[in-house]
Amino acid sequence: MSCKAKDASNIDGKTFLQQSFAMQQAMLKTQLEMSSASITHNGTMGDVNEKHFIEMVRKYLPDRYAVDTGIVIDSNGKTSDQIDVVIFDNQYTPTLLDQQNHRFIPAESVYAVFEVKPHIDKVYLEYAGGKAESVRTLYRTSVPITHAGGVFPAKSHFEIIAGIVATNISWTDNFGTAFTSALSQLTAIQRIDCGLAVSGASFDTFNNDHSFTFGPSQNALVYFLFRLLQKLQSLGTVPAIDWNAYAKNLET
Repeated sequence: MSCKAKDASNIDGKTFLQQSFAMQQAMLKTQLEMSSASITHNGTMGDVNEKHFIEMVRKYLPDRYAVDTGIVIDSNGKTSDQIDVVIFDNQYTPTLLDQQNHRFIPAESVYAVFEVKPHIDKVYLEYAGGKAESVRTLYRTSVPITHAGGVFPAKSHFEIIAGIVATNISWTDNFGTAFTSALSQLTAIQRIDCGLAVSGASFDTFNNDHSFTFGPSQNALVYFLFRLLQKLQSLGTVPAIDWNAYAKNLET
């Protein structure tokens, strides 16, 4: 008995991949559009859309990465704004003060932060930039790592990735002139490194020269995720956290 998908894969593997991933993008787009059309409370709709995106990202990232909503905290007790989606270390760093769905994520463990919005425009870019700034200004520790052959020096901190995800883009030219102009008005610490419109567009500045890379419309979602995965791989492991710095601030 023949299998339609197997036959398509054998005949043209590239087209098979493109069409299969395009269906996944269409499914996520339908989920986001359904929440917009059927949920009557904006806060609830936002929570549902965050969960849809978190579920999708989890499918593509290795288990070493955790993906969830949360607030980031540093050893001085300073906290970020509430962040829609945080990608953080799942091997060496526990979350703190977990209560039901609330948790604090140590700043040292954070790889990336994202805001999930109904659409991408200048106002939401600035909003996402402010959320990124609230995380990037937190203090991060780093200590040497002892191993069987000796001690690795304390690792330098990498720049935390920040992005925005939405169903649509408000600009008619998508990530064109108006978008790049709005993005350029953000400060360095508010920088947005990548973005996705599930309707069919993505961008990132992950190249060494920070030039733009734009994804294909039909496969914007998975292209965005593959580019993000490659960027995360390039960052390596998060620095070893200095738990004594946290402990010191508990002393009376």
